[in-house]
Amino acid sequence: MTERRVFLNGVMVPYGEARIPVQSCAVKFGASVFEGLRAYWSDATEELYVFRLEDHVGRLLSSLRLTRMQHEFTREFLVGSVLMTLQANRYREDVHIRQTAYIEADGEVDTLGPVGIAVDARPRRMTSKDSVAACVSSWCRISDHSMPPRIKASANYQNGRLAMVQAKLDGYDCPLLLNSQGKVSEAPGACCFIVREGVALTPPVTADILESITRASLVELFGSVLGVRVIERDLDRTELYIADEVFLCGTAWEIMPVTSIDRLTIGTGTVGAVTETVRKVYSRVVRGEDETYRRWLTPVYKASGPEKDGR
Repeated sequence: MTERRVFLNGVMVPYGEARIPVQSCAVKFGASVFEGLRAYWSDATEELYVFRLEDHVGRLLSSLRLTRMQHEFTREFLVGSVLMTLQANRYREDVHIRQTAYIEADGEVDTLGPVGIAVDARPRRMTSKDSVAACVSSWCRISDHSMPPRIKASANYQNGRLAMVQAKLDGYDCPLLLNSQGKVSEAPGACCFIVREGVALTPPVTADILESITRASLVELFGSVLGVRVIERDLDRTELYIADEVFLCGTAWEIMPVTSIDRLTIGTGTVGAVTETVRKVYSRVVRGEDETYRRWLTPVYKASGPEKDGR
């Protein structure tokens, strides 16, 4: 296979040539924001569909605004950069995409620009796990008082990295973080749902979680497709232990059941019925098998790329 191609500031380059200076603000200070997206291949239509591309681009623009990174990117250019990358690599399989905006300059911590854009796509990494064993981390989730957790700022992920490394050293698959109020927040890179007595509960966006597009999708699917009531409210740590089901969700995680927390078995210790059902529904939606939600999908090979002067 030829080396994959990366979109870098309007030009497609080989992956090995997609470089930024070691003294750039992105490297020195973590001055970058990003989006993680998925594209799903459909054998039935012979098309690759990007899931909720417009929504991801909208969140990237919000991230740029909140971090005060000065840029001239248009929504159309950012959408097109993803499509061009996928088209250039001619993928006919499930793909993970990372779209990163970063301060290119070698400057000080308060440097605002210029801002570069890079899009990299690679075949989806499959996990061998059908469920995970989690713990409640001793690390606290970052707060809106100090960092903006609702956006995908790269520097935010050091918080989750520390928690993930510690969890794995302690023999778990992943951690769940509490916020500064002691309420359930999220896992590194994933939001959390619990199911109790047939009702799905999830922490609100004010619980220092990422404003997750996958989470928002599931809230809608629970109500419209499954007829399951969803309540967004603060969750206590002990509610995790007595839940009938717990699962994580996110672009990278998709839907991942949690069968134990702090070595306490959740429910029956197997994948719960509600979790399994919503996972199947989600899989149908992202592959274009549910006509109602085709509006969430952007076809790659029936679309055109961006104009090169669109930034």
